[in-house]
Amino acid sequence: MSPKSISDARHFAAAALVGVLVGLIGGLFHVAIDSVSRWPAWLASHTNGWLHLTLSGLITALITVLCVLVVRRVAPEAAGSGVQEIEGAMDGVRIIRWQRILPVKFFIGIFSIGSGLVLGREGPTIHIGASISAWLSNKTRQAEHEHKGLLAAGAAAGLACAFNAPVAALLFVGEEMRRQFPFSFRNFMAVAIACVLATALASLVTGASPGPDLHLAIQASPLALTVLPAFVVLGGLLGLLGLALNKGLLFASSLSAFCHKHLPYAFPATVGLSVGLLLVAFPSAVTGGEKLIQQLSTTPPALGVLLTLVVVRFLTTTASYATGVPGGIFAPILSLAFCAGLGFGTLANSLPALHGLDPVVFGIAAMGGLFAASVHAPTVGIILIAELTGAYSLLLPLMITCMSAYITAKWLGGKPIYEELLERVLKQTSTRS
Repeated sequence: MSPKSISDARHFAAAALVGVLVGLIGGLFHVAIDSVSRWPAWLASHTNGWLHLTLSGLITALITVLCVLVVRRVAPEAAGSGVQEIEGAMDGVRIIRWQRILPVKFFIGIFSIGSGLVLGREGPTIHIGASISAWLSNKTRQAEHEHKGLLAAGAAAGLACAFNAPVAALLFVGEEMRRQFPFSFRNFMAVAIACVLATALASLVTGASPGPDLHLAIQASPLALTVLPAFVVLGGLLGLLGLALNKGLLFASSLSAFCHKHLPYAFPATVGLSVGLLLVAFPSAVTGGEKLIQQLSTTPPALGVLLTLVVVRFLTTTASYATGVPGGIFAPILSLAFCAGLGFGTLANSLPALHGLDPVVFGIAAMGGLFAASVHAPTVGIILIAELTGAYSLLLPLMITCMSAYITAKWLGGKPIYEELLERVLKQTSTRS
């Protein structure tokens, strides 16, 4: 073998080790969150009435405040998703301090996501993956080019094992991190290797099958070319919603920072209390939303309920993320989008040209559309939803919705949410210094 081939093989071996470790830790993270998330059902079986409502609110409020306390004192950069921190590290403006990020993101993430807040596990697993890569890269003294490639491999492996979607994770690096990722044969193959192994190991730990993580049954109905313009309209509406969501996330984060200056921990306590009460009074309005998507796909509620869910979940999503606990926004985006798409499909069914078309089709397309509008990664949105739901027959309407949503958000001046979050972090850091 030539020296270059040997060097490639060593880099691939490092990526393989990253994939294995991310898959194992990501799988354990998933299992732990599922276990902790059972506490509302346990509480409901032991209490009722006002006692049940009060205890639920107080428990979630206490967990939220404690999680925020640990994050702020131990690892402030572990707050939120972490994707912006990885992009910042690859740009050379942030540092991944893996020694403190790993334990905080893992253990505090379990409780913050398991508390009932509207957060996803994919953000923490992406940050955990990059932190594992940072540790290995420091140990093996990788060159700058390979160091960035390994960070991207760890991040992609985290996304792959969170959603059982290795292809979308590979594309995530190519599209979302295209500005920071050092493209080369060696680095691109390293990302692919890490994604495959992470997905396989996570499935082994969780006991899940290699198939779609969120399989949705669709009623058999012809998808005529005449219905495709409806997905253009849907995409345009999702472009507006994505723009509003990004602004809402930034506004809620600014409001949280303002409240913390005047009355520390009041904001997370209020959000935690509200979420805890909703866990009893309106459970569909909280948690990450994966189970909600499956529930709505089988028994869609009335249009008024769906519109209410869109409004309430918009507020709980932005507020939960703004508390500053570890948690991602991918899963909340998908559940919010599914409610909006299902509502659009229910309304569209009243039109003669669209009568009889399963509203779930619009719900699936909407998940990709809102992702594209918020993250500005339409190709990832298309493949992610196809892998996640197994709805490969809907690639054309999914693609139309994602393109329409992305173009609308772009034309209206929208920016990628992680770029905006990174700018906000850098501005806060420069202000403090």
